[in-house]
Amino acid sequence: MTYNEVTRGGRGYTGYDYKTVTTNADKASMCLDAYETFGWIPDDAMPVRQQLGGIVIFKLKRDRKILNKAELTRLQQHFEACMDEIATLENSKTRIATLHSLVVGFIGTAFLAGSVFAVTNEPPLVLLCALLGIPGLAGWALPYPIFKRTAQKRAVEVAPLIEQKYDEIHEICEKGNALLHK
Repeated sequence: MTYNEVTRGGRGYTGYDYKTVTTNADKASMCLDAYETFGWIPDDAMPVRQQLGGIVIFKLKRDRKILNKAELTRLQQHFEACMDEIATLENSKTRIATLHSLVVGFIGTAFLAGSVFAVTNEPPLVLLCALLGIPGLAGWALPYPIFKRTAQKRAVEVAPLIEQKYDEIHEICEKGNALLHK
């Protein structure tokens, strides 16, 4: 029996690699399950922390001498890239919609500014004020409906792409799990 086995109650020493993962609360369970297929386990010494804004931070550890470590690391990096692509696709749902609604709002503001300048002119240009005010008010009223319609349209466009990425993640996790249990 070695010194480590005697001092640790018969268990040998195991060296670990450590990793900190930060993710959204809605993706935390999936991430934890996926990382386990690459040999990572939760580090019991460091509890899961939840930050403001729905961010979850958890610590993982993995045996340094795990079999197939290089291939598991490659699969893990592929998984992380897929997760980043999903986040980018989900953010794109509102990014374009926000841009469109802001442009309409700014154009409406420009028309309203022109309307104010027309009415404060000497002599007041009331007809020009009314002509500029109508599209200006429309420019202030339309951004929210434009945002909703554009975001819904984009969500429909990216839903199949996101689903493909989730399918790809499941394939990656299956490969990782198969490597762990060889």
